[in-house]
Amino acid sequence: MRLVQLYCGLVLYGVRSSMLVLAGLGLDPWDVFHQGLARNTPLAIGTWAILVGVAVLLLWIPLRQRPGIGTVSNVVLVGATMDVVLGHVHAPHALGVRIALLVCGVSLNGVATGAYIGAGLGPGPRDGLMTGLAARGHSIRVVRTGLELAVLATGWALGGTVGVGTVLYALSIGPLAHVFIPLFARGRPTPEGALEAA
Repeated sequence: MRLVQLYCGLVLYGVRSSMLVLAGLGLDPWDVFHQGLARNTPLAIGTWAILVGVAVLLLWIPLRQRPGIGTVSNVVLVGATMDVVLGHVHAPHALGVRIALLVCGVSLNGVATGAYIGAGLGPGPRDGLMTGLAARGHSIRVVRTGLELAVLATGWALGGTVGVGTVLYALSIGPLAHVFIPLFARGRPTPEGALEAA
């Protein structure tokens, strides 16, 4: 049951990421970075999400973080889902539809995050990097902010989409995670640092 919850959460996360791309009104910081890379190479945004996830996972080694099946699945499944969705769905032109995609994508982010983290089978590579650095004596909020500002600025410089969606994501991810991670944990202890990372 936990595996089903994990994989449903990861697929949903890939779908919600695709919705923000299709809306074209601003992405979360990591996807701004992935999109910026995609716009400067022949590779798709989902493929870059996978490659960056692998690179981030390698940074776990000196931090002595241990990945779980959820971690490895996250690296592959989210990006693969994005490439499938974006390869078959065209971006809408109507502003109303784009706004609806944005709001639904941001809202689904909370559900998807709660499902895959609440399954307790390993954090995503980016979450694990943040908690690993924080375990070295740094504030997790400072680490998260520093990392996300760095990838956001780099992605924006490369041509990634920064906009109202980026701001909405930043304001909503914390409150949504605080609701949905405990909800999906189903009596299991909340993964260490998960709520603080959110």
